[in-house]
Amino acid sequence: MRSFLLLLTFCISLTSHGQVQTITWDKYSLMIDGRRVCPVMGEVHYSRIPAAEWAEEVRKMKEGGVTVIACYVFWNHIEETEGVFDWSGQRDLRHFLEVCKAEQLPVVLRVGPFCHGEARCGGIPDWMFAKGCKMRSQDPGFLKYVERLYRQIFTQVQGLQWKDGGPVFACQFDNEYRGPGSYLMALKQMAIKIGFDLPFYTRTGWPELSSPVPFGEMIPLYGDYADGFWERSIQETAGNYYKAFNFKAFRSSTAIATEQLGEQKEKVNKGDEQYPYFTCELGGGMMTAYHRRPFLYPEDAYSMAIVKLGSGSNLLGYYMYHGGTNPDAKSWLNEMQRTLATNYNDMPVKTYDFQAPLGEFGQKNPHYYMLRKLHLFMQDWGEILAPMEATFPCQQDIPKGDDSFLRWSYRSKNNSGFIFINNYERLQNLTEKRNVQLEACGVRLPKLTVPAGTMCILPVNIDGIRYATAQLIAKRDGKIYLEQVKGIPTTIALENGKTLRNLKPRGTERPVVGNIFLLTSEQAERLFLPKETPAGAPTIVNYQKRQEAGTPRTITIGVNKVAEEPTDEDFEAAAVYTIDLPKERSGLLTINYQGDCARLYANGRLIADNFYNGRPFLMGLWRLPTDCEKLELRILPIQKDMPIYFPREADTTPGESVKSIFCL
Repeated sequence: MRSFLLLLTFCISLTSHGQVQTITWDKYSLMIDGRRVCPVMGEVHYSRIPAAEWAEEVRKMKEGGVTVIACYVFWNHIEETEGVFDWSGQRDLRHFLEVCKAEQLPVVLRVGPFCHGEARCGGIPDWMFAKGCKMRSQDPGFLKYVERLYRQIFTQVQGLQWKDGGPVFACQFDNEYRGPGSYLMALKQMAIKIGFDLPFYTRTGWPELSSPVPFGEMIPLYGDYADGFWERSIQETAGNYYKAFNFKAFRSSTAIATEQLGEQKEKVNKGDEQYPYFTCELGGGMMTAYHRRPFLYPEDAYSMAIVKLGSGSNLLGYYMYHGGTNPDAKSWLNEMQRTLATNYNDMPVKTYDFQAPLGEFGQKNPHYYMLRKLHLFMQDWGEILAPMEATFPCQQDIPKGDDSFLRWSYRSKNNSGFIFINNYERLQNLTEKRNVQLEACGVRLPKLTVPAGTMCILPVNIDGIRYATAQLIAKRDGKIYLEQVKGIPTTIALENGKTLRNLKPRGTERPVVGNIFLLTSEQAERLFLPKETPAGAPTIVNYQKRQEAGTPRTITIGVNKVAEEPTDEDFEAAAVYTIDLPKERSGLLTINYQGDCARLYANGRLIADNFYNGRPFLMGLWRLPTDCEKLELRILPIQKDMPIYFPREADTTPGESVKSIFCL
């Protein structure tokens, strides 16, 4: 197991002469000691996970194929009270960085001062808004406090920068900023003056800046999401999210942060195309806001990742890759319309699960395994893929739900290439495509029928394979592993002229020809992973209803014209259940309920909450106080005609109920 994990990590290590590896970049990719790489970056927020769990969770990310950690440093998580910095417990950034170093995973710190991340006021402490200075500007009063923040962050980073053999190899300044580039440069110059000395620096490539940052100072990183809780509409598939499923040369998104940025044009800063194409916010899932509660599918993230690679991206950065929980504080730390700033949406008080590959409690969701196939591919063929240019045989500006042709692209260089296929669009039910003729690098594949929902990467003139109608997964110890694409007969044509048709998967024990192994999708998803112990039978948990719900609350519309979440006082009129806790506290409590939203209390303290979207309400039992014997569950009922988007998976019958509670 350990040898596999080391193979997946391309960054932190020392040469035999004790020298730190050199990181450079050009318009194609990052390079480690001159070798091109295609990293996989996963966002995780250390302060939203208990410190005792960091080592295991970072290791899970690494096993999932993540090769770079990205992390916000929320200002109000560490300086909630002016002048009092708290770097203890799950706020201990230095300890988290040491965990990443132990796992040989480099880190991109997103240091703010504004982060957003659905944090209260975007992570800027409440007390800052009484200072009379202009936020996120070159106002000397504002920069004075930012410098103090950066100096504090540097105390955690000092000795752990890349040049020191540590994990921190880049940082991002501010987030989703649309003003003059001089502000971002002021932040960078301040950080360098304090002592930050990193191989490169980043910024979000959206929205377009009002004036540019000088070329080479910060690499712009992009993103895309399958749906957005921030959308003002409460209709299904509202917004431009469908464009994330189309191969296209335009790097950015016009759908991110529309509640802040309004309508956006497909435009990036002039000169940004000379940077490598990287993402930092490719949706690994999506949060639920009170007014809009998307239900994400594993295929959403996988399809977008295929599309980004096929459109030319050479770094997949997922937001989020690992969900979390807002830490305890003097006030609630969630974004809501009643706060001073960044009050666009009402978010849950505690949960930040994000329906991510790794959930709030570290649970491995289906797309954890699905995405891992791409990550193995990027690791093993990244050096070949990185300099390849993208070609778009089909149109790029595709209307939502257009099912008239197959969406595909290819990347190629020196007569070798990869064909990318995406016959999937969220909630649009694209149909199978018959008699599809694909051609790249002078090689014409046999006509194919591409089933509905197919997403895959096919090789052309790669490692002795002239073409294959199966997906490349990994190349280790002289063996090449391919995945049979469901519904497409496997043909492998070799460069020696031999062609094998209608091949069947044989697993990892026996090749189908030479050094080539053909796997099922299930085998490909778990390739090189140790066999996992099947989950035991669920343990039924007893619960009792103690109080019926009172008079339904009046749902108010907030300052940003969407429904406001209930207040603490509103939950006094909720239906109340008591839950008997099992003696074994190592499982995941699963509450199958129906209602508007729910909260969970231990010894009278709020520990978890949930905006209902059809998924169960989860709680990691190991996080509960040891002296707690019962939990209290409060549920507010669904009302008729609520101004809320519920997905099709949700039961919107007025009222509330608990279907079952069990522990896994």
